[in-house]
Amino acid sequence: MPKFFTDKENIHEDTLHITGEDVEHLSRVYRAKVGYEIMVCDGCGTDYECVVVEIEKNHITAKIISQKECDTEPKVKITLFQGLPKQGKMEIVIQKTTELGITRIVPTITQRSVVKLNDGDTKKQQRWQKVAIEAAKQSGRGLIPEVTPVMSFEKAVEMASKMQAKIIPYELEKETSLRQVLSSDIREIGIIVGSEGGFDPEEIQLAVSKGITSVTLGKRILRTETVGTALLPVILYETGDM
Repeated sequence: MPKFFTDKENIHEDTLHITGEDVEHLSRVYRAKVGYEIMVCDGCGTDYECVVVEIEKNHITAKIISQKECDTEPKVKITLFQGLPKQGKMEIVIQKTTELGITRIVPTITQRSVVKLNDGDTKKQQRWQKVAIEAAKQSGRGLIPEVTPVMSFEKAVEMASKMQAKIIPYELEKETSLRQVLSSDIREIGIIVGSEGGFDPEEIQLAVSKGITSVTLGKRILRTETVGTALLPVILYETGDM
């Protein structure tokens, strides 16, 4: 059964409305007619089994048959603070981490970022959020990960410092491993990943001073777009979701 998303304000008692690009997708790709069964998610963790009752040019109305909590979401909430990578790589990071179960992605300005965006910049946010939505549909998610506006490293560190667990992978870290930090009772974790040039030592010092643990990911140096997709399965395994 194909799955689509709609905003919560489009759900009214026993009916809901689908708008935007999904209308054309349902009509042209799936050739949906009245009576066609679909699964619709509110993007906040609830799935609605529905049947199409009306098809218009700009919206589709469906009758809700049943609803249930989506069972595809991991128990642990994972936020990825991704150092701004070169053009095109952020889309890959968002797509793959969304498939794996990320909760939030925070594009982060680091000292060695090649791409130059300003703190609070939202120009690319709409495009990046769309990538997350499409990946969430494809992977059967019950939650659409939030892609925030671009954030300074200092603000990212402050935000991460308030989380239950928080790590910053660093190629010069030799002592603390990921295994030492993770445990099955973790329900929230922040991961700060550098851009292609890695972190400036001052950035590591700032993060550590705020209680963020510097960890090694082994003897090999991973590309910035690989780190998030490598860490998520490990975290989900350790917390019992994989």
